[in-house]
Amino acid sequence: MIDTRKNRPPTGRAGGVRPGRRLAAMALGAGLVLAGTAAIGAPASAATPWLTVDEDGFARFSVSVTDVEAAVGQDVSQIVAEGNFGPSANWAEFGLTISGDRATGILGPLEPGHYYYQVTADDTLTVKDPTNSTSVASEPEWSTFFVAGEGAELMADAPQESRGEVAEMTYRSSVAGQDRSALVWTPPGYDADRAEPYPVLYLQHGGGQSYRDWVEVGRAAQIFDNLHAQGSIEPMVVVMGNGNVSSFADELLRNIVRTAERQYNISSDPAQRALAGLSMGGGQTFDVMVSDPGEFAYLGTFGAGRFNNLDALPAEAINAGTALLRLYVGNPTDVAYNDVAAALPKLDAAGVRYQFDGANPDAGHNWDAWQENLIDFAPRLFGGESLPGMSPGHTAIEAPFTTPPSGTTPTPWVSEDGYVTFETSTEFANAKHVTVWANWGPSHLWTRVELSKVGDRWRGTVGQLEPGWYHYRLIVDRVAVKDTSNPTSVTTEPTWSQFLVPGEGARLVTPAPEGERGTVAPMAYPSITGQQRTALVWTPVDYDAERAEPYPVLYLQHGGGQSYTDWTEMGQAANILDNHYRDGNLEPMVVVMGNGNVPDFTRELKENIVPTAEATFNISSEPADRALAGLSMGGGHTLTAWRTNPGMFSHIGVFSAGYSGNGSDLDVDALNAGTTLLRLYNGNVTDFTYGGVVTMLSVFDRVGIKYEFDGWFEGPHGWDTWQYALADFAPRLFTSATAEDGAGIPVEATVPPIAQGHLSMTVAAYGEKVVLGEALNVGDRLRLAGALPQLTVTDSRSEQQAGSSGWAVAGQSSDLTGGSREILAGHLGWTPKVLTPARA
Repeated sequence: MIDTRKNRPPTGRAGGVRPGRRLAAMALGAGLVLAGTAAIGAPASAATPWLTVDEDGFARFSVSVTDVEAAVGQDVSQIVAEGNFGPSANWAEFGLTISGDRATGILGPLEPGHYYYQVTADDTLTVKDPTNSTSVASEPEWSTFFVAGEGAELMADAPQESRGEVAEMTYRSSVAGQDRSALVWTPPGYDADRAEPYPVLYLQHGGGQSYRDWVEVGRAAQIFDNLHAQGSIEPMVVVMGNGNVSSFADELLRNIVRTAERQYNISSDPAQRALAGLSMGGGQTFDVMVSDPGEFAYLGTFGAGRFNNLDALPAEAINAGTALLRLYVGNPTDVAYNDVAAALPKLDAAGVRYQFDGANPDAGHNWDAWQENLIDFAPRLFGGESLPGMSPGHTAIEAPFTTPPSGTTPTPWVSEDGYVTFETSTEFANAKHVTVWANWGPSHLWTRVELSKVGDRWRGTVGQLEPGWYHYRLIVDRVAVKDTSNPTSVTTEPTWSQFLVPGEGARLVTPAPEGERGTVAPMAYPSITGQQRTALVWTPVDYDAERAEPYPVLYLQHGGGQSYTDWTEMGQAANILDNHYRDGNLEPMVVVMGNGNVPDFTRELKENIVPTAEATFNISSEPADRALAGLSMGGGHTLTAWRTNPGMFSHIGVFSAGYSGNGSDLDVDALNAGTTLLRLYNGNVTDFTYGGVVTMLSVFDRVGIKYEFDGWFEGPHGWDTWQYALADFAPRLFTSATAEDGAGIPVEATVPPIAQGHLSMTVAAYGEKVVLGEALNVGDRLRLAGALPQLTVTDSRSEQQAGSSGWAVAGQSSDLTGGSREILAGHLGWTPKVLTPARA
């Protein structure tokens, strides 16, 4: 039996989303619509809603701890919001921070779609959100909400005049020996006396669900309303019965169908009947097709995990009585994936005609997949569209999804297509609740995915994950522990482990080939604390200690609770610098990563770190050749050193840190004169420094500080945000080009049409001198969404300003030295070619 109640199948699988969807959702914005039926019981006990969702799709939880404790009858130490928030829209936990009487957290941006959630305390104590009036009959602790936007239009509420009616139908169940209910959707304008009976779809739920789930969770009424309004489906009646019986074929044909045909103007002609179901209901659909071929001309199985009698199929009778048999399944995190993989060749061998929609890469065994299945299936009924192919983006199943045998170490195991399987050691054999908590949620936020007990170990698969580095820890009965099966470690976070999902999108953070890597070496220096301390120093692969011209230097600082090892262990700084350097995007430089855990970092920097570095390495002492950057606390240290020592560092990078002053302590003229580049970075509203940075930008604008703001990165206060910041900042350092207007150098870049998503190009200036079609100017960045066409960029710098430095692509500075040499920007997903070289 497949457990669909929380979409947590016995294998413990979970899943992920494809790149690009999040950007599309954010571009359109989103809105909150409560979805479901009114909860039965007392009204909300709290005046403050536990959940609000803004127009950009960010869900803000503010849960009353008092109400939770009253509901569960005991004090609690942990509260999470859990729902379909995980990769592939699978079930995941989002941990909330308890402060006083509120447990809070911001999750998002959520992609447009329908969400269901519950509040859970101490792993097992579930609570219905009393401030959300929606409910799910089969899951009393669930609430729902709908985020409107691109891709979810068919699940939005249709205009009142375009809505059909959902009514309850009672029937006598001879199988269960009791009266039962079904929900029936009739289209707008339904005519009980129409001469021609309506065709009918019998639509079934999954295991552990009820006849109400397709309406309360699946948004079936909205889907049918909208499909009917746009003319995509034939006017039909949809009957959603109760499939929780011992013999579904008998229940359906003797009870549900007969009652529906008596009470509604629907056809009894098998050619005008369809049957479909999800999970258990999909298996029931298949069984009815085998046991009673020809009773339903159209059949659909959505994530079915059971196909009986595959070796004895009455193929001739099935083909004769079936106009359409279409099979659907999610990605490898769908527990039905391997069942479908095994069924397809047997159907072929038996000669049964069918269509396969392909594996859905974006969803697992959950409502996101089944809603898409219904949207694809319904228009095909009763003479509708008959295209047999797969839905766009769906893929064939070449082989079953397999993982290494239990006990194989190290873990996790990462598949070629980004599915990651975790397995614990046997030390947690007696645990009650084990999750993997990692940065794979929306905006790279940390969410937890449950593992399932398999023998004396816990195991689960998560995916499809985008390429990049992930960090995680196990949570065992509410205690964070290290995954001892994973040999990686993080010095400042002993319970953390890491893994890399390889791919083009992770090229910058992937270790460079042997022989093309720089060196990371320790540097000891005296500290104002009276201790001897250590920094790590990156030098490029061709570093020359005897070079006549000293190297410029970047001093790069960590955040609070971290240390000098974090930029290399977590920030992948050496990989980023190595790959930029081998691509020609980075000026030859030295990078010093010191220990910022001191009471006066500016003093430590001036008296100890900088002098020691200059004495140890061949680096310049000229302010024009010095840069300083840091994240979080290190960003605050950077701002303090910058404002108290104007001109000591010519290039300043601030990652997720704000300035809290009113500007009165800023020597604006000296700071502007002594700073070649001040560039600011921050995550979105999930980054707790968001408000402080908003204030800082306002102050800087008011007093006249010259700066560049990169915009709000789609990430939280975490390493995904800071890796991006370093990757964007480092190539901007120590270059001679400026943003002043000049005679101009025409440059043409050709982008393959296969590239999708966002194109960002940074040029010397913008406006009339830059041609990018209908691009949107944002600061000095020009963004173009969608399929990337051919484009022409005119660099407005003068010949003298440009020199041989060229222009910048998505923040990666690249040379334009002549001919049609390719710019090495493959990590961006596309490689522009220079068709017109820079003039000598």
